[in-house]
Amino acid sequence: MAFELPKLNYAFDALEPNIDAKTMEIHYGKHHNGYTNNLNNIISGTENENKSIEEILQSLNLENKGLRNNGGGYFNHNLFWQIMGPNGGGSPTSEISDSINSQFESFENFKAEFSKAASTRFGSGWAWLCAHENGNLEICSTANQDNPIMPNGCGGNPILCLDVWEHAYYLNYQNRRPDYIEAFFNVINWEEVNRIFLNK
Repeated sequence: MAFELPKLNYAFDALEPNIDAKTMEIHYGKHHNGYTNNLNNIISGTENENKSIEEILQSLNLENKGLRNNGGGYFNHNLFWQIMGPNGGGSPTSEISDSINSQFESFENFKAEFSKAASTRFGSGWAWLCAHENGNLEICSTANQDNPIMPNGCGGNPILCLDVWEHAYYLNYQNRRPDYIEAFFNVINWEEVNRIFLNK
């Protein structure tokens, strides 16, 4: 079973001015596509060939750098594109809003904590919001293309993520990662985040 690059639900320029079209085109068409192709080559003819990406990552041998990096890159970007949209931003509503307010006392507290996880991740990596089986939410960050469902992950099911690799923002923001993080909150599709949260 070959993994496929998921189709975007919006045009490359749909997230402007928060995320520019050129960055989207390169990020999706080059980086994510590269992870997808490399992942398929790595698993071809192996015991992982017919597993889901979640099954592959949950049972991952962390010493397998090729599978770790490309499998993680594939999974992470799938979620990243999914939880953004041109009509995003604002504050969450519905069940995810209730959980955020319960866990972090307010949306502003959540935003500050998530932004800190993203801004203080040294080098390349990701910031995550995860939902645990007991209903608790947790913010964490991972290096490179690691994610919470890997054996070394912070646990829980990822429902929101932010890519803080420089290729995700450098054309538009250069070294101003905090500005990129702030802009990200303008494109979060909270309706989709809530849907993922309810289905975990």
